[in-house]
Amino acid sequence: MASILERVPWATWVMTLSYDGNRAGMVVRWVQRCATEPVLVSVAVKKCHSLEPLIRDSRGFALNLIDESDRLLLKKFDSYHAPDELGDPFDALEVSRWATGSPILKRARAAIDCEVVRHLDLEADCELFIGQVHEAKIVTPGG
Repeated sequence: MASILERVPWATWVMTLSYDGNRAGMVVRWVQRCATEPVLVSVAVKKCHSLEPLIRDSRGFALNLIDESDRLLLKKFDSYHAPDELGDPFDALEVSRWATGSPILKRARAAIDCEVVRHLDLEADCELFIGQVHEAKIVTPGG
């Protein structure tokens, strides 16, 4: 079974969000387009992650496609650290904001800005957040 499931495509994304003056983000790997009209994406997030309440409260998130070799972003947004453990992970990073107000990393290859439209609590180690895409584009030329 593992050899078949390893063929399911994945990439390295940083899910970012902002709510009530707090910015946060984490590395996620399971992102999938799940509808075309309206355009929806699903994101799997580990249950009980420290960002889980912030995702629900913010009602929006951005997905930043990053290069797997970008050690700085991988370290800053390591999904095993709580947001307060390492300080603001966006310090010294250039960001912009789109419709949802979630940070868009200027060093990302591409980004997707989403509004949370559904949350699914699965009988598994992850839960799903479904986002309606408001904007998606290449951020870094050549990305």
